[in-house]
Amino acid sequence: MADLHNDLHSPTEVGELDALSLDASFPAGPYALPDDPDADLLDRARALLAAHPVADGYSGLPWALRHLPWYDLELGEIAVDTDVPRLRQGHVGALFCSLHLPEGLAADRAVAATLEQLDLVRTVIGNHPEGLRLARTAGQVVDARNCGRTAVLLGPATAAALDDSMSLLRVLHTLGLRILTLVGTSWASEAGLTRFGEEVVREMNRLGVLADLSGASQPTVERVLAASKAPVLCTRSGARALRPHPANLPDDLLAGLGAAKGLCLVPLTAEQTGPTVRDVADHLDHVRTVAGPGCVGLSGTYDAGCAHPQELTDASCYPHLVAELLRRGWPETDLAMLTWGNVQRVLRTADSTARAAQERREPSTARIAELDG
Repeated sequence: MADLHNDLHSPTEVGELDALSLDASFPAGPYALPDDPDADLLDRARALLAAHPVADGYSGLPWALRHLPWYDLELGEIAVDTDVPRLRQGHVGALFCSLHLPEGLAADRAVAATLEQLDLVRTVIGNHPEGLRLARTAGQVVDARNCGRTAVLLGPATAAALDDSMSLLRVLHTLGLRILTLVGTSWASEAGLTRFGEEVVREMNRLGVLADLSGASQPTVERVLAASKAPVLCTRSGARALRPHPANLPDDLLAGLGAAKGLCLVPLTAEQTGPTVRDVADHLDHVRTVAGPGCVGLSGTYDAGCAHPQELTDASCYPHLVAELLRRGWPETDLAMLTWGNVQRVLRTADSTARAAQERREPSTARIAELDG
């Protein structure tokens, strides 16, 4: 048990894995009595997720745990949406833990608060070794899954945590940071990327830190798509054509993201995607159609202070969403990419891009005053 003031909230248990091997292919055929089609779809969904678990692109667990005096994620924790039993029940194989900061936090606290959250996540993982494992690379994610653990990746973090310093970017990467959200700074603003911002993107490519563009301005999105040699993410973006939320993407940006082999992680929130599981499935259908089946993924957005759709109230509920997609005729190949394969591809590509960049490029020593002054 973790008796911590600075620990993350215990991630919701993913539930017991099905008896299928993790590497088993998805079997065809019914799994329940033919007069119970909903049960059949749920059984099929669980079987598919046993072979192709969920890579959840956004969890607010670190900040939620920060305010609990005591919690145990191994046994289960009712104060949060995520714990080890619910992660198992939902077949979550990988979890991106957000290091985002709350609105209103003083700018001079951004670096320290991000480091405190990063330290908290690492402490929580250390205190729950039977359920969680820190991962930095695509290979480590697969290793954790094969050992029956949920791989935890660090990020996204807010760009303000860099304090306009390339050195701080490298320090955060050394501590495990994998995703940085490019909003809320002078070099990644409504006007787009500055010269220093472009240099930040190049250094992120060299390190293997992925760019998150959810909430970024259209000029910033377009410039990052042009400048980045690695795929980019939108960690919490649905389809604006279906719901006019500012973080959702219009079709032209979805098409551009697909052309760049990026990834749109659709959030399971009532505000962005709607109040029912069918509404979420509508967004997934739309993004798959516009960006392509290789460019859509899932973002639970649990423990981030959001209301969630019916049947998707916590991290154990992913089988209900997959069952709805099966009802709509999604093929196994597209579902396997949605839940697991697309995130793995992006992580592998970022790793290989970083190795190539490190052979030809020294660490950046650029300063914002030199490029944007």
